[in-house]
Amino acid sequence: MTDIITYENGVLNVPPQVSIVKITGDGVGPEIWRASQPAIEQAAQLANRQIIWREYQAGEAAFKESGSPLPEETLAALKRYRVGLKGPLGTPIGGGARSLNVAIRQSLDLYACVRPIKYFPGCPSPVKDPSSLDIILFRENTEDVYAGLEWPAQSPEAKKLIAFLRDELNTPLAPDAAVGLKPMTEQASKKLIRAALKWALREKKDSLTLVHKGNIMKFTEGAFRQWGYDLAADEFGELTIPESKLASDQSTSRLVIKDRLADNMFMQVLARPEEYSVLAMPNLNGDYLSDALAAQIGGLGVAPGANLGDGIGVFEATHGTVPKRAGRDMVNPSSLLLSAALMFDWLGWETAAHRLRSAIAKTVAEGLMTYDLARQADREPVSCSAFGAAVLERL
Repeated sequence: MTDIITYENGVLNVPPQVSIVKITGDGVGPEIWRASQPAIEQAAQLANRQIIWREYQAGEAAFKESGSPLPEETLAALKRYRVGLKGPLGTPIGGGARSLNVAIRQSLDLYACVRPIKYFPGCPSPVKDPSSLDIILFRENTEDVYAGLEWPAQSPEAKKLIAFLRDELNTPLAPDAAVGLKPMTEQASKKLIRAALKWALREKKDSLTLVHKGNIMKFTEGAFRQWGYDLAADEFGELTIPESKLASDQSTSRLVIKDRLADNMFMQVLARPEEYSVLAMPNLNGDYLSDALAAQIGGLGVAPGANLGDGIGVFEATHGTVPKRAGRDMVNPSSLLLSAALMFDWLGWETAAHRLRSAIAKTVAEGLMTYDLARQADREPVSCSAFGAAVLERL
């Protein structure tokens, strides 16, 4: 019996025993893994499934060993096994290598960043009714300003581009500006929106909202909006309806396609979160909004994340490496645990996913919280390892 997932005709074939690429990550990565791994394995075993971990490196450990922060063998393993679970990887700010997370997404064409946002009763929250928030966010993962097309001020490349824009396109631009490009294609946008539409229809959601800044960036974000409406009409026309065509009573059995300006969407998810269930958006909007949504349910410590392509998925803790907390056994392992539950969903291991989420919910409901939540709730925190052990107990 093979332990490798196959993908044929758009369908994952998942054996009961699966090899999963494990990337520990930097900073707090090793300690959240130590706290989480026993519960992840036990949840799978209780569902009559088994994980075979295939450990590969990326980030600081990989750089020290091989001179590359993202070795080719790690990418090859993710392509071979089709599924990975990773801790946070460090990203320099203002210089140095580009984000390893972005490199993994682009190298493997993981075009959809998927972030479910749902409240666990007992978690502290800055909003009055966090239970009304139940949203899944689909963020395009390969284009936009994350494509890395930028040049520093006064560089030869920037000067050459500015001269071309000025002389050939009559575009006024300061000669000493730093410049960047924001590519967005119909193909990549539609791949992301198609994935969101399929999920919304499968889960019988009532609406999908395209989030954009098309009033200002008319040919990139405005195009994203239009491509979304076109796709819904062309490929899902009998199952969807634009919000503009709703009857006055607003009742329909079809999936309603909405769109909102990105700045307005920040207000909407605070004031009327119950009106939104699935959001689809370009890369940068998704980066901002997913973190803002996570804040409403307690923070990034309880926010899972998936990066999905066709027949391949890399699941990750959504917070950073938190170097000032590293080695102190205090960071919340829930993001990694919930990302493992999201991974189980993707594998079709729904029982394992349900067990893991339920155990986390019970742990939080009993008042056991790591520092990030406990300081908001004015409680005595438990350690990262103690929280992981408590989740394991409650499986």
